[in-house]
Amino acid sequence: MNPSPPPSRPQASSIKDFQVSRRTFVKRVATVAAMTGLPLWFVERQMLEAAEETKVPSPNDRPGIALIGCGGQGKGDAVNASNHGDIIAVCDVDESHAEEAAKKFTVGTKVPVKYSDFRKLLERNDINAVVNATPDHWHSLVNIAAARAGKDIYSEKPLTLTIDEGNNVIGAVQRHGVVLQTGTQQRSSQRFRLAAELVRNNRIGKLKVAEVWLPAGKRGGPFAASPVPQGLDWDFWQGQTPSVPYVKERCHTYFRYWYDYSGGTMTDWGAHHNDIAYWAIGLVAPREVEARALSKPVPGGYTAFADYDVRYTYENGVSLHVRTTKDDDIYGESVNAKGQHNGIRFVGTDGWIWVNRQEITASDPALLHTPAAEEKDKLVVSKNHMGNFFDCVRSRQLPICDVVTGHRSANMCHLGAIALRTGLKLTWDSGAERFVGENAAEANRYLSRPMRAPYDYSFSG
Repeated sequence: MNPSPPPSRPQASSIKDFQVSRRTFVKRVATVAAMTGLPLWFVERQMLEAAEETKVPSPNDRPGIALIGCGGQGKGDAVNASNHGDIIAVCDVDESHAEEAAKKFTVGTKVPVKYSDFRKLLERNDINAVVNATPDHWHSLVNIAAARAGKDIYSEKPLTLTIDEGNNVIGAVQRHGVVLQTGTQQRSSQRFRLAAELVRNNRIGKLKVAEVWLPAGKRGGPFAASPVPQGLDWDFWQGQTPSVPYVKERCHTYFRYWYDYSGGTMTDWGAHHNDIAYWAIGLVAPREVEARALSKPVPGGYTAFADYDVRYTYENGVSLHVRTTKDDDIYGESVNAKGQHNGIRFVGTDGWIWVNRQEITASDPALLHTPAAEEKDKLVVSKNHMGNFFDCVRSRQLPICDVVTGHRSANMCHLGAIALRTGLKLTWDSGAERFVGENAAEANRYLSRPMRAPYDYSFSG
């Protein structure tokens, strides 16, 4: 039997190619690290993982997408979605918003069809996925209707208006087997994932407290009623909420500062930063919550609390401290370079890590820049939130912020909002999703809200 031939020596050209390729890769790693402020070891790991991905979608794999809710955030989401599919329909109860979106997403002679009732849009068989960018009080009913119609869903955050709504949305999504991605896009940020991974792997020692700063909300009023603008279906816009005279400061951009439609910055920016705190802490929910409003709403004006201090306590003793800062405006942009920007600081027995959308820093740079000998807890990787959604539309896997995760993330914000409403120290049973013990009866009243007919669960079909 002839012996096997010895391995052939690599040719000089292949060695040279390898060296050039390696040098190019190292330069790319260094460039990305310099641009983002992320540690070299972390960037290299992410780029190697990306190189191993083998997703090869067909050139004809362009799902039909519908945009429901055509305001500024909706159009922004749809721009991202249009990189993965075709916007073929748009829907808004404000004719001017629908018209603007249709013009924006017209490609050649292909003009998206305009709708004012999302239920009619969902009857179309050529729509595979929807982007739900409606105001918060419409998220659940639209998501449930889309799930029943078999459409995959990218839903803006917070996922729900109330805790009770979350279980109804989860039921519809799981029953109909659709993919839902919650729009908490910080989960697809390398900075936030790095911070959460380091905390969960005890790089700062035992976690003691997560400190979250959110932009303060708006205080204003009283506001006067005015005629409903032409082309706006004000009754439909109000949906499940109590019917009131039209006030322009209630509608569109500023809806989030009215308790009827949202929960202020606690459920707006809080849906982002509290989600990262939840990710890093690694427990389903806190056990206790108490809150203090630092200012009162102006009579006849915005009804959500603008300035507040909320404290959560977990079973393992970790605390989450959420407070507002006026050093950022409502969009999270710094207006005072010397002030405390919105963001998250994780404090442990051996140091701290600070992270927001602009930077990640630590009490000791070695906490970030020295690779761990062993990482026991490695988090799911997503580098593009909308891209992750469409990857999962194809694979039918769970996206990085699936419906259950989105529900739990929203619950943290709702717990804080309820504590602010009641002014009481509350105990939460995450398994039953109810308050227990002292003050439970008062707090449980806020788990759901009355839905104005016909805009209740039956409205979703």
